[in-house]
Amino acid sequence: MTEVVVKKGEPIDRALKRLKTKLDMEGILDEVRRLRAYETPAQRARRKAKTNAKRAKLKIRFNFGP
Repeated sequence: MTEVVVKKGEPIDRALKRLKTKLDMEGILDEVRRLRAYETPAQRARRKAKTNAKRAKLKIRFNFGP
């Protein structure tokens, strides 16, 4: 479970921004949006192909570098 500890004197909007950033990095918001509606098998395959392509692109970028 994701949590953010609000420090003494810290504005609430900054803590909310940190929480949103954490949720985004963990992919929780994407999963909630995805589960909100039915996803057809074609849409699921397209989404998985897109994430795999992105992952492969990052792997190439950070393994070989310029």
